[in-house]
Amino acid sequence: MASESGTAEAPQSVEEFRERLQAVGPGLPRRMRDCAAYLERNADRVAVSTVAQLAEGAGVAPSAMMRFCQVLGFSGFSEMQRMFREAYSPGLPDYSTRLGLLREEGRDSPSALLAEFIESGRTSLENLAGSIEPAALEAAVRVLTGAGVIHLAGLRRAFPVAAYLAYAFEKMEIPAMLHDQTGRLDHRHAMRPGDALLVITFAPYTPETVAMAESAAAAGLPVVAITDTAGGPLAKPGILPLCVTEADFGAFRALSATLSLAIALAVAIGTRRNSA
Repeated sequence: MASESGTAEAPQSVEEFRERLQAVGPGLPRRMRDCAAYLERNADRVAVSTVAQLAEGAGVAPSAMMRFCQVLGFSGFSEMQRMFREAYSPGLPDYSTRLGLLREEGRDSPSALLAEFIESGRTSLENLAGSIEPAALEAAVRVLTGAGVIHLAGLRRAFPVAAYLAYAFEKMEIPAMLHDQTGRLDHRHAMRPGDALLVITFAPYTPETVAMAESAAAAGLPVVAITDTAGGPLAKPGILPLCVTEADFGAFRALSATLSLAIALAVAIGTRRNSA
């Protein structure tokens, strides 16, 4: 069991983390108990939040939250967050390691790479065809068709998908706004009653995208999320997930299935709006 001296061994999994919280919580000082109670209710936020955001949610100073990480046995917040990110993601190696492995295996010629990515794309599309829920897809189209403005958010690897949707909606003359975080500007204030938000994010999940989805859902706006699991940080009331997984080659993941899903959404919404 952990003590406030922080000498216990750190939890190695999310399940061990939850067990540690339940074990140490009752015997801690008030600020530490506040940290424990908040993290027990919001464990899925750890992977995508800063220490300041978690501290604000718990109603404590950031220094108290960092101290609490040590109480649980972690060296600090970064180690605790890394454990959660590894739990939510496949633990892919960095890009230099991936490229090195491909060279060592002799699979780095352009024609070989193209063949492999075609195959991984085919697998991803077959998985999407067998896993997408028609009822969820219909609900997403219905929500987005009825929106005054469709707000779009997808950063990093997901940005091409959000940008394509913005392009498609512009060509269809469907009111839409791309939230690209240029200059770290936050345009959440542009969302109004009657609008809807469509976000795209995958493990380890972009904090800004998750925060925007949570903010919109809390304000009562419908939110549709294209993501890779129904049990991640977007598993919240008011957020409708559309799950898509991409097969990888050499630990590189393309967007074949994700873009196909996005195109289907855009065309279905355009068709519904034109027939209204």
